[in-house]
Amino acid sequence: MAREARTLWITGAGSGMGRAAALAAARDGRPVALSGRRPEKLEEVAEEVRTLGGAALAVPLDVTDRAAVRSAAARIEEELGGLGALVLSAGLNAPRRYWRDQDLDEFAAITDTNLLGPVSVIDAVLPRMRERGGGTIVLISSYSAWRFSPDAGTAYSATKTALGPLTAMLNAQESRYGIRACHLCPGDVDSDFLDRRPQVPGPQERAVMLSPEDVGRAVAFVLASPPHVIIDELVISPAKPGP
Repeated sequence: MAREARTLWITGAGSGMGRAAALAAARDGRPVALSGRRPEKLEEVAEEVRTLGGAALAVPLDVTDRAAVRSAAARIEEELGGLGALVLSAGLNAPRRYWRDQDLDEFAAITDTNLLGPVSVIDAVLPRMRERGGGTIVLISSYSAWRFSPDAGTAYSATKTALGPLTAMLNAQESRYGIRACHLCPGDVDSDFLDRRPQVPGPQERAVMLSPEDVGRAVAFVLASPPHVIIDELVISPAKPGP
């Protein structure tokens, strides 16, 4: 019999999709652990969660620091209770996105954040999830991981695409322990992540994009699905504007 654990740990929780997922989870009554590189932003989101009546713990973290990830996982378990879910929203891209101008140190930083970061967090929580007999992992990826998008960038496309087979491997190997994973691929989202584009979209372009709250609702749907249901991959995109 699985011992239900309700605590949700979100990386990249200080803004955008991570923040939206935190607020959606708070409305569902989940305690929320918030991680990211900006402590002040995490505290702002934590206060929003508390205003909704939820429990929140800000845990500043660079997901590329493996020792810090393990320490964070232990602290969350101790202060908020058993981890029942992960939402991995921390991501990185760069304005230089083409072979002709990319920087290999920048490429490595993107890989460390977008691929090795999620692997590190998952690796830190899987043993306890197995012991408890359940857990849900949502990897927030990108539409460019589902359909090739040449302007997304070499490093970004490669690392986000890699999350697909990573998710499939989790489901193949860990579902016997009650653990399920979802590769969530949103299209363009109006968030501060757009500031990393070579040409930053203007208000008209942003107006027809997904909102972070759209992604938050998608995350909530995955988390609320019955334990025997695995949503292997979920793609959401903005509707095309009319004439």
